[in-house]
Amino acid sequence: MKFLSALLVFIISFQQLFGQDLQDPNKRQDSIQVLHKISSSPEEDGRLPYKRLIVPAVLISYGVASLSIKDLKDLNESTRFEISEHRPDHIRLDNYTQFAPGVLVYGLNAIGIEGKHNLRDRSIIYGTSLLISSAVTFPVKHMVKEERPDGSNRLSFPSGHTAMAFASAQFMFREYKDTNFLLGISGYSLAIFTGIYRMLNNKHWLGDVVAGAGVGILSTELSYWLYPRINTLLSGKNKKGQTMIMPYYQKGNAGIGFVKNF
Repeated sequence: MKFLSALLVFIISFQQLFGQDLQDPNKRQDSIQVLHKISSSPEEDGRLPYKRLIVPAVLISYGVASLSIKDLKDLNESTRFEISEHRPDHIRLDNYTQFAPGVLVYGLNAIGIEGKHNLRDRSIIYGTSLLISSAVTFPVKHMVKEERPDGSNRLSFPSGHTAMAFASAQFMFREYKDTNFLLGISGYSLAIFTGIYRMLNNKHWLGDVVAGAGVGILSTELSYWLYPRINTLLSGKNKKGQTMIMPYYQKGNAGIGFVKNF
């Protein structure tokens, strides 16, 4: 539990460090030139800021290392033992909390607390994030073949539920970080809760959960980077065309579907 609390502090601290650069008084000189430079996001310029990849890279690296490094494998076992002492009856809250931050974004927009993007755009971004997360976790599970703590199968690494949860939490953060930072980071608590419950249900090791968190964050960062390209592809040259975007999740498969009339 202490490790996951430290994980939450690490993620939030790092997001705050690089999410508030523009508030530094030393960076407000020549404000007209600065505003001109930041008028378009790095994603719109075709760049994927490396700073945003540091957190997921660290988390994924830890998860991979936990598969073979003895001390980290021992930590998996000790964490499982500690959690088993507090294990409740089998409750599948994690099936729902993995999407809770994403649902919150739509709910907050519905009551007038607007995020960064409109309904169409955020649906494309969120759906793309879930699709990337699924496209990464499912094949890796079958390649690694790590046995679950309960011995039910060999699809433990990485945690798909945790990946979805952190993809959703990162989506919430990106939508609200510029207008309400505290609201933006609130989704991470739900993501951590999902990871803890995957371990409480004896479905994942600590390393699986940490790696899943990294995959989820990375998926959302990639979806924001890909969005301008996807939007251009969907828009095309025919301005009269109509496009309907809808993210979906069914029987363990997530993605984004669209219908375009030309």
